Amino acid sequence: MPHKLKRSRLFTKRTALIINPSSAQNKWMRSRKLRQYLHKKFPGRIFDHAKDKAGMIELAKKLSLENDILVGFGGDGTLADIMQGIFEAGREKEVILGIVPFGSGNALRKSLQIPKQVRKAIKVLIKGEPQPIDLIDVGGRVASFVSIGATGKVAHKKSQHKIPGLIGHLLAARIMFTHPREEMDIELFDGIDDKGVPFDKKTFNLRLFDCVVNKTNHFGYSWTVAPKAKIDDGYLDITLFDIRAYSYLLYFPLIYLGHYQKILKHFKTKRIIVRGKNLQAEYNGEALETRDEIEMKVLPKALKVIGPSRMSRAR
Repeated sequence: MPHKLKRSRLFTKRTALIINPSSAQNKWMRSRKLRQYLHKKFPGRIFDHAKDKAGMIELAKKLSLENDILVGFGGDGTLADIMQGIFEAGREKEVILGIVPFGSGNALRKSLQIPKQVRKAIKVLIKGEPQPIDLIDVGGRVASFVSIGATGKVAHKKSQHKIPGLIGHLLAARIMFTHPREEMDIELFDGIDDKGVPFDKKTFNLRLFDCVVNKTNHFGYSWTVAPKAKIDDGYLDITLFDIRAYSYLLYFPLIYLGHYQKILKHFKTKRIIVRGKNLQAEYNGEALETRDEIEMKVLPKALKVIGPSRMSRAR
């Protein structure tokens, strides 16, 4: 007998499903069977009318005040907007986040071992457990990963055109072939170096191709960008790509799999400040406003997210 949401202890609470209608190249609007399936699982509790980023954040903020569980149906950018709405409502300690991945970027769901298939992800919502995760505060924005430099510039480039999905990312990523290293002043606070030695503060002046700050192991498309990151260890995971564009591209297969990062500068820290000139960054795949200083700090156990049960994850 198939599982039903009403049998889950989580779904005895007030629950709303927030859908990004433009995710996966508007598949939600094109797939009648998918709409029918989700309306059956979430009768009367589906909200798919947010038209843009600001609308998504405002919708999540409003629904946070009315519900105990918000389920995000979309990619990492959608989840970032929903989390932002939860925090702006001041409900991060009360509201539980559920994830149904549906978009080009699914880094958070992958780090939580949530299946990519919609039906399997819903089974996790039914049978899974809420677990506290850390997040990143980047200038008042909430994220699970941030990057400054080349990949940040790609996010800015992609935001300038309307080509969705992987094709859009690949077209924007062409600028990485000629992206110069940027001078960055970096300050790390309350951290641990690669040898496990704690420190109060470290400072660097480096020319970097990219500065990656993660809580998840991944970027979109299953890219293992931060293999040492842990979703709940109370630290930001910092990887400094102090290499040139041609090296990055030459070794990209190893970078994609997370192997090359073993020879790069790496730190765990609770706060980081990056200073430079016209720094371009992205958070959860979304472009951040260009600025000369970007400060990030860890938000320990900031939000509860439904993931597979501990028993399931151990198998």
